[in-house]
Amino acid sequence: MNIDSLLQPFQHFGINLGLQRIQQLLQLLDNPQEKVPIIHVAGTNGKGSVCAYLSTVLTEAGYRVGRYISPHLIDWNERVCINQIPITSEALGEYLSRVIVVTKKMDNTPTQFEVITAAAWLYFAEKNVDIAVIEVGLGGRLDATNVCDQPLLSIITSISRDHWQVLGSTLGEIAGEKAGILKKNCPAIIGELPREAQSPIASQIQVLDCPTVWVKPSLDLGNGWAEFTPPSSPFSLYPEQYPLSLLGEFQLINSAIAIASLQVLQQLGWNISHNAIEKGMAKTQWLGRIQWTTWRQHPLLIDGAHNPQAAIVLRQYIDSLDEIRKPQDTTINWVIGMLANKDHADIFQGLLQKRDRVYLVPIPDSNYAPPEDLALLAKEICPELSHCQAYPDLISGLDAAIGCQNSLTILCGSLYLLGYFLREECKS
Repeated sequence: MNIDSLLQPFQHFGINLGLQRIQQLLQLLDNPQEKVPIIHVAGTNGKGSVCAYLSTVLTEAGYRVGRYISPHLIDWNERVCINQIPITSEALGEYLSRVIVVTKKMDNTPTQFEVITAAAWLYFAEKNVDIAVIEVGLGGRLDATNVCDQPLLSIITSISRDHWQVLGSTLGEIAGEKAGILKKNCPAIIGELPREAQSPIASQIQVLDCPTVWVKPSLDLGNGWAEFTPPSSPFSLYPEQYPLSLLGEFQLINSAIAIASLQVLQQLGWNISHNAIEKGMAKTQWLGRIQWTTWRQHPLLIDGAHNPQAAIVLRQYIDSLDEIRKPQDTTINWVIGMLANKDHADIFQGLLQKRDRVYLVPIPDSNYAPPEDLALLAKEICPELSHCQAYPDLISGLDAAIGCQNSLTILCGSLYLLGYFLREECKS
C-alpha cells in the first residue's frame, strides 16, 4: 500500500499546533493513548538518541516496547516500531486507513502528523505494548503527542533555538512550550539547559510538583565506556558504568538522561537489570546522527546538524577526531543543504573554519534555501574558505567533494537531505 498517497490529502494542512483535533480524533478511536504507559520525550536536540537508548534497553529487559519518532529518514515505517522493528507497510496502510475513515466525522480536518500519530497510538494499543517511548514532534505543549495526563516519565533533553517561528523567539519562550509536556506529580528528567531556559522549566515543575532529576553528563571512561554520576534528586539513583555505542561527546548527556530515566523506572517497579542496561546501551543504533558510511568507496560522515547547537556539536566532534580518521593537514569538505526556515548564519558559524571547502546543494521535495544564497552567506560568515560553490543536486556536490585529495567529507544541514542520501545509497 502506498503510504505517501494515503497521507498526501492531509499534507497541505502543514504545521498547525493544537490539541483539539487530535483529542477528537483519538476519542473517535476509543482513546487508544489511555491504554499504553508512555515515556514522553521533548527537546531541541538529543531526543531521538534518548528514545533509541530507552527503547533498546527496555526491549533487552524483556518488555514489548513501542517507539514513535519523527521525522523519518527513508520511509514512514521508521516512525512506528515495536522492539526496534518498524511497522510493515501493509500494517501501516491498514491503520492509517482506519484513522482516515474516522477523520470524516471530525469538525476540522487533522494534519498529516496528527493522522500518523493517531495511527501509532492505535497500533501500540492493539498490539498490547507494555510501554511506548514517544518523541514530541514540535515543541511540546500543543504537540499532537501531548495527550496523556499521566506519563510514566516526562523528559526534556535540551533547549536551543530552533523552530522559533512557531515556538517563540527566545529560549525562555521555547522552554515554556517544551515544559508543556510536564504533568502533575509525574517524574521529570531534565538535561543540561541554558540559564535562560531553566526558569520556565523550574517554574512549571514547582507548579505541578514533579519529582525531578536534573541530569549532568556522564563521565567518559574511554574505550567506548561511560559512568553515570547520580545528581541529588528525590530518587535513589546510583553510579552505573555502561558502554556507549553512539558517537560524539554530546552522547555523554544523552546517555546520562537515558540511564537516569531507567533508574527512575526501576524505582517505579519496572524490572530492568544492569545486564539489560549494558546490553541495550551497547546495541543502540540511531540512523543519520554522527554516522560513518561511504560514497564511491570514500569515507563519508553524515549528521543532521539542522540547528545551531547541533552544528557546534558536530564541529566539536570533527575537531576531536584522531589521526586515523583525520590525518594532519586534512581539509574539511562540507556538503550542506538546509531548509528555508532554519538559522542559516548561526549554523554556518557553528560549522565553518578557515580553509574548509563548502558545497551547497538543494534538498529534493522540500522547501529548501537556495544553494546560491547559502553560498553567498557562507562566504560572508567565513571569508577564508578555500572553496564555496552551489551545485545543482546532491550527487554532483558529493562527487565534487570526494574528488579532493587529503580531505574528509561531511554531509549535513538537514535530516531530509540525509534521508534523500540514504534512499539514493540504497539504490546504488
